[in-house]
Amino acid sequence: MGFFDNIRSIFKRGTDDSTATQETASPARTGAVSLLTSAGAELQIATVYRCVNLLADSVANLPIQYMRLKGDIFVEDRVSRLHYVLNVQPCSYMSAVDFWRQVVQYLLLNGNAYIVPVYDFVAMDISELKLVSPTAVSHDTYNNKYTVTDVKAGVSMTLDESEIIHIKNYTKDGKNGLSTLSFARTTLDITSTGDKETLNRFANGGNVRGIVSNDTSVRGFGEYQDKELEKTATDLDGRFRNGERIVSLPGQVQFSPISLSSTDMQFLETRKFSVREICRFFGVHPSFVFDDTSNNYKSAEMANVAFLSNTLNPILRKIENELHRKLVAPTLCCKRKFQFDRRGLYACDLESRIKYQAQTIAAGIYTVNEWRREENKPPIEGGDTVLVSANLKGITEAGKPAQPAQEPNNEPKEPNEDGQE
Repeated sequence: MGFFDNIRSIFKRGTDDSTATQETASPARTGAVSLLTSAGAELQIATVYRCVNLLADSVANLPIQYMRLKGDIFVEDRVSRLHYVLNVQPCSYMSAVDFWRQVVQYLLLNGNAYIVPVYDFVAMDISELKLVSPTAVSHDTYNNKYTVTDVKAGVSMTLDESEIIHIKNYTKDGKNGLSTLSFARTTLDITSTGDKETLNRFANGGNVRGIVSNDTSVRGFGEYQDKELEKTATDLDGRFRNGERIVSLPGQVQFSPISLSSTDMQFLETRKFSVREICRFFGVHPSFVFDDTSNNYKSAEMANVAFLSNTLNPILRKIENELHRKLVAPTLCCKRKFQFDRRGLYACDLESRIKYQAQTIAAGIYTVNEWRREENKPPIEGGDTVLVSANLKGITEAGKPAQPAQEPNNEPKEPNEDGQE
């Protein structure tokens, strides 16, 4: 059975119940493969693993700022308990990096991520954030209740919608998220089938395929001969698998090898198509999964911009909005906010970072010392001065002609009455 025959078999499951009673051929000889059935099997597909880890690591590497309004600007509050919980240790058994990485993995693979806030009513502050498994949460959408029974996280209770942080992936009803994998199921099945077909081909010792036949027949012994041929075929298959290259055939039995078909030769092209299909589902450019060989600097730059704005930023906004909605009182919603520090995304691209710093200093957005503090450098004298370009002028002066420069007066001054100039 060829590669595309295996793929076609995906869509034929359960269509003919009569086949269940028929004698099935050896899976080893037919090349039949199973689909994704075990938990976490999707991560065995390299493209899925790379896309999920890329998104999860990108979010986990960004610090979350808890901001308070002071005057007309928001200032990060680094002394609050929330800052420690969000950026250092959300709970007793997990660091902040592992915590947010797991949140994004749950979001992409399960469609939902659930976080239970635990409060210290003595200190009147948040104590920790407990991340619970999506499989341990039952959501009653009618009554808007969440029943959580996660033994590992130590949470067993029923919560109102306002008492649990529920971050959703793509959703159709606004109440439950859907896994990205649920939409990519057909593509994942094809990719998994291709991976297992490749494994079978290598395991088959060169993929020797052929037909065992016997042109001579004896009247009255057809069924007996068929069983003997089946037995001979099984024996040949096992000997080829064991590495034997030359085997003997009994009697009038003939072995006719089968060459690869044109559809089997398209195997690599199909795998490349599947890789790009998976990237489309996750919103990740193929260059990020090391698949795009025709990449250049300009296209890589555009891919980075598209990834940050179209793929990563929506995930960050979902987390920011849900934290704001559940951890900030409605009366303070305009005076508090949560914000990922997206400047960390450019930390490794030194050229873009330096260019951005120079442009913000020239535009008067940042001072030199403000950027030096970001780089953990001591302030310098005069570094707190706001600088602007000398070519800029006010909008009210845009239509006025430029004033001519006054020439210096070098004529000698006449002496006064005292004889002095």
